[in-house]
Amino acid sequence: MTSPTLHPALIQRLHTLCEQPRALLGIVGLPGAGKSTLAALAAGAAPGLAQAVPMDGFHLAQAELDRQGSADRKGAPHTFDPVGYATLLRRLRQPNPDEVVYAPDFRRDLEEPIAAALAVPAQTRLVISEGNYLLLDSPGWAPVATLFDEIWYLQVDDSMRLQHLLERHMRFGRSREQALAWIASNDEPNARVIEATRSRAHHTVWWDSVACHYAFEPR
Repeated sequence: MTSPTLHPALIQRLHTLCEQPRALLGIVGLPGAGKSTLAALAAGAAPGLAQAVPMDGFHLAQAELDRQGSADRKGAPHTFDPVGYATLLRRLRQPNPDEVVYAPDFRRDLEEPIAAALAVPAQTRLVISEGNYLLLDSPGWAPVATLFDEIWYLQVDDSMRLQHLLERHMRFGRSREQALAWIASNDEPNARVIEATRSRAHHTVWWDSVACHYAFEPR
């Protein structure tokens, strides 16, 4: 299978963002759209200057979800710590030259956030953060969008996205039936919330399956 690539226009935009002492780029998309793949490619397009720091590190721990009775809605907006995420973004916006910022990550094999798993040194020019709710305009989440220089909305074919979701859930332990039930009861309701925020993005990036690359949406 051909590895995905970035259209030259995306690479140029990433390099332009890296000309600043520090810029923050957000990537939003529906569950299964491939946000982490795009974020990794974007970071790889500017080696030594860019780094990916996912929003998913601010998932609430499973024990807290159980305490709240929210385990069956894991991944919904109320199962994250948006205030903590915004606090991290503010620190990342104004780097201290003598400070390394440690950010949390999310381990899908454990289904848990891991504190201080990602080190962001002061010389990093571009921080790329992907997640579902960067554009959400609701209590707790509303400040997040204002902290990015740009936010890209990733658009992919729905059939491909749903197949990717199904395969991912099965890869991490769910049966096919359990995965389909989770997609219907949780992932797709979340997708409708995310989709409603699309107009707030600066750019739409789409997956071109023929060219096997990501590109800015044609206007």
